[in-house]
Amino acid sequence: MGPYKIKRIISTNAIELELPSTIKIHPVVNISRVHMYRDQVEGQRKEWPLSVVIKEEEEYKVKKILNKKKFRGKDRYLV
Repeated sequence: MGPYKIKRIISTNAIELELPSTIKIHPVVNISRVHMYRDQVEGQRKEWPLSVVIKEEEEYKVKKILNKKKFRGKDRYLV
């Protein structure tokens, strides 16, 4: 997700992010969740692929799964 601008620093452990209205999460987050933005690696895609609507839901065609890991008991994929 991101990058997003820091709107204000709430405390030593919390900041408020400037989030778009389409993201439905609370804008105040713990600083442990925030990482410094790094430019993309040369050759990495910068634009999102076109989505396909299937059964009224947006979906994307995956070319290749690069990595898989568990996060809070659910599988996450790097595509």
